[in-house]
Amino acid sequence: MTDFTLADLDAIVAARAASDDEASYTRKLVTKGVAKCAQKLGEEAVEAAIAAVAGDRAGLKGEAADLLYHLLVVLRVSGVGLDEVMAELAARTGRTGLEEKASRPAD
Repeated sequence: MTDFTLADLDAIVAARAASDDEASYTRKLVTKGVAKCAQKLGEEAVEAAIAAVAGDRAGLKGEAADLLYHLLVVLRVSGVGLDEVMAELAARTGRTGLEEKASRPAD
């Protein structure tokens, strides 16, 4: 088991996004803007879902890692902090999932 957390990854994403390192994938992705970052997030989500349906455990682990990374990039370029997302999740834990879903505005 590792002690590496999403907060650790978020700090790495933040540092690399703000760097001047021309070799940084994170920096290059962030400079392309939110639309490109969101596109990559969507691609990784689909790839993770496909791996899950296929029963590809190793593939799912890799795609899930990519998905979490790209989610943190999208949050960063959108100005939403991981702490805000975690607070939202914490606020939801006091209710059942069905109660929480019912309280949201209809789509």
